[in-house]
Amino acid sequence: MTREKLRQFRTRLSSWVGALNWRCINNLGPSLAHRISSARPTGEVARVLEVLNRDGIAISSASRLLTGNCYSELEATLQQLENDAARQIADARRQAQESQDWKSYVLKLLGERPVLDPKSVYVRFALQAPILQIANSYFGMRTRLRFYNVWHNFATTGPARDSQLWHRDPEDRLILKVFVYLSDVGEHAGPLCYAAGSHPKGRLRKVPRGTSQRGARRSSDAQMSEVVPEHRWVRAVGPMGTIVFADTRGYHKGGFVKEQERILYNCMFTSQATKWPEYFDRTDAGFPPAMDAEQAFALGAPLTVASVLKGHLGVS
Repeated sequence: MTREKLRQFRTRLSSWVGALNWRCINNLGPSLAHRISSARPTGEVARVLEVLNRDGIAISSASRLLTGNCYSELEATLQQLENDAARQIADARRQAQESQDWKSYVLKLLGERPVLDPKSVYVRFALQAPILQIANSYFGMRTRLRFYNVWHNFATTGPARDSQLWHRDPEDRLILKVFVYLSDVGEHAGPLCYAAGSHPKGRLRKVPRGTSQRGARRSSDAQMSEVVPEHRWVRAVGPMGTIVFADTRGYHKGGFVKEQERILYNCMFTSQATKWPEYFDRTDAGFPPAMDAEQAFALGAPLTVASVLKGHLGVS
């Protein structure tokens, strides 16, 4: 065995041992709970999961995936949010052209750290059964909600920078982000772009050349095309109501708006074992009584035998 092959073998072995430890030790309880009490995915949920497992990204829509009126409520809440923040949005739009500060091209309409409110539409949207089933099934375990916000991206004239360049997110071994378009997102509105197969479940293992930018490794289109040809890039364009699921441990970029501004809701799921902090603040408020065991776990409730058996046996 050559020195290079030995190095590759050790790298693969280390990755395999790390993944085994992550699933079977650090996330044993959530993994067993999912195996015991989860329902078999069907319909649009099953289709999204098949594509997501294969490519690391899958595209659906509110009309195909969801039932009920939660999307309509999110849409209406956004309109009020935009109206209330009109002056702040105008200031941020000017700042996007004048500043090179970190992600100055995006305004987080819920602030840097929203206060976690389980009754808000932003949390309830993330915990809808189809979305949570996709997250839990993709991980093969019950997952935690770690982030949610609403982004308004502005057009810029400079070169791509920060998350507009190719990168991977650091929060966990698997990461599922859900992007819900609250405006039409075409080619010039900064759509999410993803290198299919570069996620941990994929076969692509090559690392593109890149440079360190603000503590993270970033790659240009030319550098990414050397390891993932452009025909394997998924450009997640779509009308208002499009929902994009992406494992952002795979290479991706987005938000490079050239013309039409982009508005979206997004949330993130990780395993319970991540050492990364949550991106929201908590109060002492408990969980609504109508919340089921998987939803409560997603918001930080401890895993108990009763919560697993309740879901498995259908006990109310």
